[in-house]
This record gives sequence, C-alpha cells and structure tokens, in this order.
Amino acid sequence: MALQVDGKSVETTENGYLVNAEEWSEAVAAAIAAEEGVQMTDKHWDIVKYLRDEHYNNAGNEPNERTILKDMAKLWGDKPTSKSMYNLFPGMPSKQGRKIAGLPQSTRKGGY
Repeated sequence: MALQVDGKSVETTENGYLVNAEEWSEAVAAAIAAEEGVQMTDKHWDIVKYLRDEHYNNAGNEPNERTILKDMAKLWGDKPTSKSMYNLFPGMPSKQGRKIAGLPQSTRKGGY
C-alpha cells in the first residue's frame, strides 16, 4: 500500500504502518489518521507526540493503555477515562496511536 502525501508516495505495510519511519511527518500522520477515520485534535497530537517520544527517547518503549492514561492526566491536568481515550482512538490508543505516530506495529499483547 501507499499513501499520497504532499505529492509523494509513502509506502505502508498491509496493516497500514509506515515501511520507512524516516518518512513520517505531521502531514503523513494526518493522512494515516484520515485512512483510519480519526479526525486529529490537540489531544490526538499530544498522544502521538508522547508515543513517539517514548519510542525514540526511551529505548523503544511501548506504553500500555494505563500508562498512557496516567501520563495524559499529568499533561492535561485532568484524568481521562478509558472510554474517552477509545473515543479518540477507537482502534486502541496504544496500537492505532502508534500507527498514526509512524512507529512500528506493536509487539506488546493486551491493553493493560
């Protein structure tokens, strides 16, 4: 598969993850989100940036749902619920969020 972003073709796997993580940009993320049916808001971007930071600056860390909830509560100043997180990313925040963040498909099992 390939996405067309800003006049360039960006290759993805059959599951929609980037083949080359170096091709990621916010425009690519927006295109992946559109393919996923996710309309990006500031909260979406906070989670995407958080997942990228954890992956690249914390030895490939793949935070689970509970960890994402706790860290977003600190960032946002109020505690989100699991339901609100799944409203943002119906395909699971830690999985669908990683896809939009241009990260490799998660190897982690389960949500908690």
